[in-house]
Amino acid sequence: MTDFNPESLSSIGPKEFAQLVKSTPDSQIAEVMSGDSRSKILDEVFNRMPTLFRAEKAGNTTAVIHWIISGAPGGGTDTYETVIENGACTVTNQPARDPKLAMTMDALTFLKVVSGDGNPMMMFMTGKIKAKGDLGLAANVAKLFDIPKA
Repeated sequence: MTDFNPESLSSIGPKEFAQLVKSTPDSQIAEVMSGDSRSKILDEVFNRMPTLFRAEKAGNTTAVIHWIISGAPGGGTDTYETVIENGACTVTNQPARDPKLAMTMDALTFLKVVSGDGNPMMMFMTGKIKAKGDLGLAANVAKLFDIPKA
């Protein structure tokens, strides 16, 4: 199995990524995500979002979602903005619009959610994901993307 690092992520597809997250110990993912590779890995995941977007599921949904990933080196956060409108999804790491939904989680939780290795509702109920804004959107956001199953 591939090592969990930015170089391997750029060369594998979503299904392989899901298997990689599932097979890598949480402690190793947490360690990598608290180091220098963090932004490269987050960029890689977010850059794939538009290709995994399911416009047919979104219908006429219009939403701005802020993903606030805690645990950055130095104790900060990384915020990415996903905009869903006109049947398309765009992503930036320079949030500029007011969010309809803001979700805060650590990097390990985020990677488990986007790889299909964690139950977002259970993570919300146990406090691993904090959501502010449209909770109905929060409950359905995973359905808007083709999340691989590991």
